[in-house]
Amino acid sequence: MWGIYSLAWIVYAILIAFVVQFDELHQGTFKYGAAFRTVLTTLPQTFILALIWPLSAALVKAHVSTTRLVSIHFGCTFAFATFWHFFSIAMYIVFIGYPPSRSISWYIWPFLYSMMMYGVIASIFHGIRASDARRAQDLAFSHAQKLLVSAELNALRNKLNPHFLFNTLNSIIALVRKDAIAAEAALFRFSDMLRYILKSEKNGDDRVTVDEELDFVRDYLNLESLRLGNRLQVEWDIDPLTTALSIPALCIQPLVENSIKHSFNPRSQPGILRIKTEMVHAENSLRVVVSDDGPGADLSKITDASGMGVRTIERRLQLEYGSAAKFIIATAPGTGFAVTLGIPYQ
Repeated sequence: MWGIYSLAWIVYAILIAFVVQFDELHQGTFKYGAAFRTVLTTLPQTFILALIWPLSAALVKAHVSTTRLVSIHFGCTFAFATFWHFFSIAMYIVFIGYPPSRSISWYIWPFLYSMMMYGVIASIFHGIRASDARRAQDLAFSHAQKLLVSAELNALRNKLNPHFLFNTLNSIIALVRKDAIAAEAALFRFSDMLRYILKSEKNGDDRVTVDEELDFVRDYLNLESLRLGNRLQVEWDIDPLTTALSIPALCIQPLVENSIKHSFNPRSQPGILRIKTEMVHAENSLRVVVSDDGPGADLSKITDASGMGVRTIERRLQLEYGSAAKFIIATAPGTGFAVTLGIPYQ
């Protein structure tokens, strides 16, 4: 700021030096000595008016009222104009000599000009401080918003983990009653899945690659296949270019779990679960589609439902990516159920 302030005053002083010699320039002459004196007598204002900056800081810190602020600056304006008036006369006497008799207007206009100069500088300085205060306020608000989003994301993740554990343990319990050996194998898979969850929590960052999330989904499907058997048929359509992309942990598995719960558990006939990932270059996003050929549902009832898994994923994407994320449910009675995620990538 001070560099711009100094440069502006230098330009102003040089401009004044040319203005006061306008007639000489018109006649093709220029008095360098007079120009130097003009610059020399103009620049001291730079240092005097710079004192308004710490004064404005003290006034802002004291939280003075607008009326008192204006009163203080008005007094300072008068004091500066008076000082500069006598200072200018002194400089005139030093460099030129005693001034001849002048009309009162010759003294009034420079006095008013000095008052105006103080007012302009004071307004600029207070404007800068107000802008800095607004910027700091916006920064603090943005930081608070990020903390709020982070807290809500953690809360959502903490809801998802017990939700997953509860449902998976129920599946294992159901398997124990049917096949103890398969249940033992399921418990080993379940331990691997727990490591995945604990790893993301330990790191304090729930970002994983698509490949890591899909490995977790495969473990989950292998566990469920021990219970469902041939009823669960999975079709994978994974774009190799998507596997290294970063996504929130547990953003695909709850969608798969939702299909298992609503499309495979209630019926005895085989069904197909499809998992697809692809790059959408036009939108700079990753598209993930989890769909099944189950009984489907009424979309209006889905919108009003208070289920944990699917709606939690939608909220997490909104918090992390805002309007850039997409969460689309496509379903109707008898047409299956599909959820499409659009996750921006950089």
